[in-house]
Amino acid sequence: MCHNKEISKWGERLKIRKSEVLRYLGYKGQKLDERLVKLIEDCIKEIQKIANPHYIYQECRIDWRQKKGIVLGKDLVLSGEDIKHHLKGCDKCFVLAATLGPEVDRQIKNYQLVDMTRAVILDTCASEAIEGVCDDAQREIEKIMMQKGYNITSRFSPGYGDLPIHLQLKILSYINAPSKIGLTSTRDSLLIPRKSVTAFIGCSKKVLQKEEKSCNSCNAYEFCKFRKETIDCECIQGNRE
Repeated sequence: MCHNKEISKWGERLKIRKSEVLRYLGYKGQKLDERLVKLIEDCIKEIQKIANPHYIYQECRIDWRQKKGIVLGKDLVLSGEDIKHHLKGCDKCFVLAATLGPEVDRQIKNYQLVDMTRAVILDTCASEAIEGVCDDAQREIEKIMMQKGYNITSRFSPGYGDLPIHLQLKILSYINAPSKIGLTSTRDSLLIPRKSVTAFIGCSKKVLQKEEKSCNSCNAYEFCKFRKETIDCECIQGNRE
């Protein structure tokens, strides 16, 4: 099953929480300048206006019998112990890809030439927005699978733990993301448009133990400012609504 959804008319439905934008910008409770608050609000509205969200997902059977790793469908091989642990007890998996579209990237680059502060805030708003798109896709998948008696895992992306980041090209090809939602990857496995995500979501008829997310399984481990400041990020807090 392959599902493609275009959400070009989301507008204000594209969830961008100001509190998260502030947190990513390093806000720690200090008094906020009114001009900064206004700029953040303007950037949120701008992303909601220019973003053209799409997501696509495909349901696959999991073959656990291969020595080379987990095989999804016919030939998508996932290597590494962390993805095995994440999908433990699952017999199906969804391959998900989501993007905000190219206009967001273009606008951020434009502002980098004339207004770096606005560019940084716009980039932060876009990062929060793509997570919201993925959350919506995951809720849709969960609703579908609950009707079939399945529970689902959280999302797990290439680059997390020991799941290779170089899987991006194979993932996009597997679900035909370039032609269906315009999502591609460079040879260095950077997604284009940049504000995009790929992920795996496992499905099991068993009751799944809630995964405790940790810094060690995050692909932002080396450069995460929250870890360096011993502050729990949202992934650790698990507080996304």
